[in-house]
Amino acid sequence: MDYKIAICDDEQNQIKYLSGLVKSWAGRCGYTVRIVPFLSAEAFWFQYEEEKDYEILLLDIEMEQMNGIELATKLRADDETIQIIFITGYPDYIAQGYEVAALHYLMKPVCAEKLSEVLNRAVRKLHKKERSILVWCDKDCRRILIHTIVYVEVFSHKVTIYTTDHEYNTKRSITEMEELLGGDFIRCHRSYLAGLKHIARMTKNAVVFEDGRSIPLSRGAYHMANQAFIQYYKEPYIEETGRTDR
Repeated sequence: MDYKIAICDDEQNQIKYLSGLVKSWAGRCGYTVRIVPFLSAEAFWFQYEEEKDYEILLLDIEMEQMNGIELATKLRADDETIQIIFITGYPDYIAQGYEVAALHYLMKPVCAEKLSEVLNRAVRKLHKKERSILVWCDKDCRRILIHTIVYVEVFSHKVTIYTTDHEYNTKRSITEMEELLGGDFIRCHRSYLAGLKHIARMTKNAVVFEDGRSIPLSRGAYHMANQAFIQYYKEPYIEETGRTDR
C-alpha cells in the first residue's frame, strides 16, 4: 500500500526525526510512503489547496501565526477522511482535539513504538472508510462507499439508502443490509439502520445525525444502540499521560 503523509512542524530537526520514525514504520509494515514536510501551517494549507490527496497528517500544535488547532479546524471543514495526529509538548489542547476528530495526541519526544501504534490505527481507519457495497438500482449496479451512508430505511423488501448527498433504492431485507454493512451500523428500529459515524446524538426515541436528519429509535433498541454509540467513540485518545478519556 502507498500512503501520502504530511509532517507539519516549525522545527526542522523535529521533521527529520519524525520522518525517520515514519520510514522505519513503513519499512517494517511493507508500505511505500511519500513524506512531505512543511515548516508552517500556512505552507501546508497553500499546498493542500492544490493537492488534496494527503492521507495522514502529523501536526505540531504550537506554531507561529496559524497554529495546529486552527489548521486542523480548516482542514476538517473540507476533509473528514485525512487522519490527523497531533504532536506537541503540552497536554493543554486535548479538548480541542475532540472538536477536529483528531486520531491521537502524542507528546514530545515522540516514542517510536507509540507512533507505530497510531499509524497502524490510521491505516485501519483509512481502509474502513474505503469499504463499499454494490447494489442494483433499477437496471444499474452502483458502488456505494460505506462511510458515506448515513442511514438505511427498509419497507417490506424495498430499501432506501441515504448517503451524505444521494438516495439509492434497491430490493433487500433489513437483515441482508445489516450483514452487508457490518458492525459500524446499528439496528435502531425494525425498519432502520443507522451509521454510527454520522450520529450526533440520541434521544429516548430518535437518532439524530450530524446533518440534522433524524430517524426513529425504538424503546427496545435504546440501550443497545446507546452502548454501541458510546463504544464507537471509546478508543483511547491520549496514552502518554495515562489519560484514556476520549
